[in-house]
Amino acid sequence: MALNKKIAIPLVVIILAAAAGGGWYQWQKKQPGKATDQKAAQGKQLYTCSMHPFIIKDKPGTCPICGMELIKKIEGAADGGAQTAEQKQQADMLGHVSLSPTQRVMANVATVEVKQSALNKEINAVGIVQYDQSRQAKVTAWIAGRIDKLHVNRVGDIVSKDKPVAEIYSPDLLATQQEYLLAVKSREQLKNSPIPSISQNGEGLVSSAKQRLMLFGVKESQIAELEKAGKPNIRLPIYTPLSGVVIEKMMQQGQYVNTGEVLFNIADLSTVWVEVEVYENEFPNIHVGQSVEIRSQSFPGKPFTGRIAFIYPFLDPKTRTVKARVEMPNPGMKLKPDMFVNAIIKVPLGSAIVVPVTAIIDTGKRQVVWVETSPGMFEPRDVQVGQTSNDKIQILSGLKMGDKVAVSGGYLIDSESQLKGGSGVDHSQHTGGAKPEAKGQQPVPAAGSQKPQGEHEGHGSAPAQPAKPAQSAPAKKSLKMDDMKM
Repeated sequence: MALNKKIAIPLVVIILAAAAGGGWYQWQKKQPGKATDQKAAQGKQLYTCSMHPFIIKDKPGTCPICGMELIKKIEGAADGGAQTAEQKQQADMLGHVSLSPTQRVMANVATVEVKQSALNKEINAVGIVQYDQSRQAKVTAWIAGRIDKLHVNRVGDIVSKDKPVAEIYSPDLLATQQEYLLAVKSREQLKNSPIPSISQNGEGLVSSAKQRLMLFGVKESQIAELEKAGKPNIRLPIYTPLSGVVIEKMMQQGQYVNTGEVLFNIADLSTVWVEVEVYENEFPNIHVGQSVEIRSQSFPGKPFTGRIAFIYPFLDPKTRTVKARVEMPNPGMKLKPDMFVNAIIKVPLGSAIVVPVTAIIDTGKRQVVWVETSPGMFEPRDVQVGQTSNDKIQILSGLKMGDKVAVSGGYLIDSESQLKGGSGVDHSQHTGGAKPEAKGQQPVPAAGSQKPQGEHEGHGSAPAQPAKPAQSAPAKKSLKMDDMKM
């Protein structure tokens, strides 16, 4: 009995050892196959939709939602390896947004082709109609006397320089006329004298008396009539230096005036000035000779045209504007002095690449447009803008002729790019410095969104541990949603 126990125990140990060795051999034989299967599963190419990134398939085709062609899905480089050129190209495509024809209609997305055209900058300013100072005059008394008769009694009357506006009686003028007549008679008597000095003396008396009459405002034609009549005129007619409108009347009939006293103010309104106020930031764009369009609320739809004749060499410190003088004809005297008008100054900027203003998305730091690179596919592009004219804006760089840009629906395209985890437009200044995809709100299977999560959980800089669940979980979940029947 004791001999049986000594034989049985070593035999059982040998059998157990053989079973353990056989099990270990079989396990080692199956393990390489499982590793190979895992590598094959990890190396299998998946495809996704750029519009709907949660659609993931194992073969190329079309998206069951929007019908767009699927693109290759880029897995995160868990082993820290660099992306290939194709992977980088596909990563750039994630910033693109694709729209189906139905979605374009729903989002009201419209595109135009970038063209090169002449660009004119319009400067809008306000102005006031003023008298043309070179066409203003004052009618004054050249000699002291009494206004015996007024031919103009109302402000606004039209006067002519060929017709007298008043008649004045002056004792000094009457005496000077008599002296002139006596000098004329003396010249006739002395011109036949054989003594040259006496005959020349008579001519000198006539010239001296005539000069005094002209200093009193008597015209040569009036002096000729005086010499022809042979008797002095009691009242002397007073004429205006120019034709125009009486804008101020200073005298009444029968009133005594002194030498140089103003009787009337006359203005010629056939030409007027418009003093336009231009802000200092727009002042460098104006120059003398520039055409200006004047519009008045009194005459809607009937613009007037003039040219800048002078730019004042000083700036108004209260309004921060520079005045420019516009000279313009005034047919029918429609423009009245002190009337407010609007001025439009067109500044030619030459030929440039222009797009509609609605195509620009201004973030405060960047100007971005959405360019249609292929039918239904849009990409964001930074541009540098220049001058703006009405609904057009100058593009200095970033676009070329022939590009198609979205002029409506651009903000909706940008929102779609943000939702699917693309780059879109940088709105960090409006979100406290964090982009939407950095907040971990969207289930986008991108390597860039996994590393911040791993760091938050305290795994340091090892991307392999959080990357494996992110690769396997979405893939298995999306494969269960195989065709996404809608």
